[in-house]
Amino acid sequence: MAGEKPEDCMKTGTVGVVGLVAMMAALAGCVDRANAPVLVAVASPVNPPGVAHSLCMSDANAMYDESNKQYDLRAQLTGHRDPVERETNASSAAHRQYVSCIAGQGYRPLYAYQER
Repeated sequence: MAGEKPEDCMKTGTVGVVGLVAMMAALAGCVDRANAPVLVAVASPVNPPGVAHSLCMSDANAMYDESNKQYDLRAQLTGHRDPVERETNASSAAHRQYVSCIAGQGYRPLYAYQER
């Protein structure tokens, strides 16, 4: 930056970094953990609950995507498309994958349901 002192550039960079960190901290509070299950150890787990949850969420997300892909392929063959059925199949497959993965990690998920 022509004509500026090095101190001015450093102050601008520091303010930018502080602003970025503040924005990241604010957005971190937006992560929804209300529907995350409580993991109860039923065997002798190797991984801590947070690690097991993130591993199994990755598996469940992959299963969700694969289920949608399989539904689309089946819909091409049959000509039958129903977005609600597609979403129901995908979310059910993802849930089954999560539960089986978390059980393999030595945990049992407990969900807190709220009555409305």
